[in-house]
Amino acid sequence: MKIALPAGCLILFILMIPGCSESTEPELVVSNEESGNPTSHERMVAELAGIRDEAKERHPFLGRRALEAAQRALTDAVTSGQAGNDELISNLHGRLGEELLRMGKTDDAIEHTQTALSLISDRDDFRTKGLRKHAAYRLAIAWLRKAETANCVHCLNGESCLLPIQGSGVHEHREGSENAVRELLTVLAISPDDLSARWLLNIAHMTLGSWPDGVPEEYRMPAEVFRTDHPEIRPFRNVARALKLDTVNLAGSVILEDFNGDDYLDIVTSTWDTAGELLYFENDTQGGFTNKSETAGFAGLYGGLNLLQADYDNDGDVDVLVLRGAWLESEGRHVNSLLQNDGQAHFQDVTWDTGLAEHGYPTQTAAWADYDNDGWLDLFVGNERYPCQLFHNEGNGRFREQAAVSGLRHTGLVKGVVWGDYDADGYPDLYLSDLPGSNRLFRNMKDGRFMDVTSQQKVAGPNSSFCAWFWDYDNDGSQDLYVSSYAPGIRYVAADYLGMPAQTEPDCLYRNVNGQFENAAAEAGLTRVTQPMGANIGDINNDGFLDFYLGTGYVDYEGLTPNLMFLNHGGTHFEDVTFAAGVGHLQKGHGIAWADLDNDGDLDIFAQMGGWFSGDAFANAVFENPGYGNHWISVRLKGTRSNRSAIGARIKVTFHDSSGERSVYRWVNSGGSFGCNPLRQHIGIGDADMIDRIEVTWPGIGATQVVTDLKADQWIEIEEGDIGYRTLNLKPTPFALSAPQE
Repeated sequence: MKIALPAGCLILFILMIPGCSESTEPELVVSNEESGNPTSHERMVAELAGIRDEAKERHPFLGRRALEAAQRALTDAVTSGQAGNDELISNLHGRLGEELLRMGKTDDAIEHTQTALSLISDRDDFRTKGLRKHAAYRLAIAWLRKAETANCVHCLNGESCLLPIQGSGVHEHREGSENAVRELLTVLAISPDDLSARWLLNIAHMTLGSWPDGVPEEYRMPAEVFRTDHPEIRPFRNVARALKLDTVNLAGSVILEDFNGDDYLDIVTSTWDTAGELLYFENDTQGGFTNKSETAGFAGLYGGLNLLQADYDNDGDVDVLVLRGAWLESEGRHVNSLLQNDGQAHFQDVTWDTGLAEHGYPTQTAAWADYDNDGWLDLFVGNERYPCQLFHNEGNGRFREQAAVSGLRHTGLVKGVVWGDYDADGYPDLYLSDLPGSNRLFRNMKDGRFMDVTSQQKVAGPNSSFCAWFWDYDNDGSQDLYVSSYAPGIRYVAADYLGMPAQTEPDCLYRNVNGQFENAAAEAGLTRVTQPMGANIGDINNDGFLDFYLGTGYVDYEGLTPNLMFLNHGGTHFEDVTFAAGVGHLQKGHGIAWADLDNDGDLDIFAQMGGWFSGDAFANAVFENPGYGNHWISVRLKGTRSNRSAIGARIKVTFHDSSGERSVYRWVNSGGSFGCNPLRQHIGIGDADMIDRIEVTWPGIGATQVVTDLKADQWIEIEEGDIGYRTLNLKPTPFALSAPQE
């Protein structure tokens, strides 16, 4: 909460009272109007402006440095008398073509790559065949990108990038895909077993409406792997454009949460583009969203590959953490941002004020939890090639770094950070996903220290992993653990769809059996090649069992792999229902979040779909759930002695449905490690229309609070220590689809 102060004063007012009731939040107020010292927000805006300006040249993925070096190399070779060296000049044209494509100069990229190929097209020795294959493949990629730009990025029909591409998804502008087909056939003529070219050839024919018959039989993907019929699943539809949420940007993340206190869910998105600002879309309560980024205070707040939400100061509203610098190593020393919400969705940067700005280590992953159960949320940041950080919330508006003394001074390429109480002792434990290397599970010793129990728990794999989350997938009351495998390459995806032996590690599904993990991935049917970057969990059909959706892909333009949706069958096994659900988006899947955005009782999905390079921007997707007729309850918890967000609390919902009495379990958090679900929990209860009881076990103290005999299909709030519950004043808000639906 901000309080206006007289001009000319520099006042730091901190109110500290033990406990965490409504009146105990710290009020951190800084006014530097005449002191000449910039506020934390002003410092952040200036810092990010400097990063933006420097990135235009130096950024290894977004800057011009590599492009200019490629241009110089070609010019120098020609002017130094090497123009007759066809192989050298071909390589230099090819290199320049790749850099031009990365910068979004597709036509120029095609021209230079064509030149690279033409210079060696009449040579047939073994070495040159390899060079020709590479040049033809890169030319096919450039033509495919041209096709995507013409038909998908700025097109009215979002089905163009949903696999299998069919019907209205077939490209109207055909030049790009037709030329890509020609070049891919050139590659396959040289190397018939090239699975990457085979995969892309099938996709290119889909975009032309000539699949499967147009694909030579020896290269054709089997039609049955793209089947869209399923007895239990109906297709979602992408309504992003109709809602004006189809913002085109690079890789980033999303938070779905109520930021202005009206109980309706709003949207915050980010992009790792150092010139791209945070965006805030406020729910208008009429089925639409309004871009209020400027009034939110997001002007000048650039960059951010990932986002997190939490009420870190216990003042009753949700604040935002922005993570920066991932994948850039020493050049990614960009400061993160902690944005304090005033309760009306107006944000101020408080990173320096809170003590979080001392080191700007490259990161894209972090997680909130109250690890010492003092009622204040702490923060663990998983850095890349620099020491990880554990920030203890002092309860006075500041954080103190405690990783070393807590036994968490881990250094690696950390891609996922998740908290979960796997041993059910009331204290959150910590799991880190490393790429590459052994993952780590740290048990909370309840005295401020953590012990590495990875070996005892046998949860080190996969050796190359990315996103992760704790969940109770089988509703036995214990938190299980999912960890994704990440080995980029469309050849692995193609091999998987062709039924070939696995060439990469599968994902790991660690089932919690009395506090000991065992890998149940094979038993649960999770042996597919997935390659997820973003991911999150949600209940597709309100049956009470958590399903999941993966945002897939990798840096290169060739990485056209479908996002994946897996349906949970009663906690026993999972089924890939991607194509039946119509959510197999081919672009780069990053932040994923599930929420009931239209208040119709089922979970919709927001997918941030931007790519890595300047030329690989793409529109975000919003998939509307078709609904399955089952019942639900939405539970928001309000901590008083516990942290206000109630992160770490366990919710047990018991009811009778057609199968008899059963219970469903949820833990309060934002879901996976890349993309944020709301902190209020949407819980499916099958065909039950009444709930026998809801039991809330609050973090730390283990106190259980019970409410009984509730009607289904409502939004409620349970406050720690109160009797009963409060009904939230929400109404269904069908999406206002003012434009053609995708």
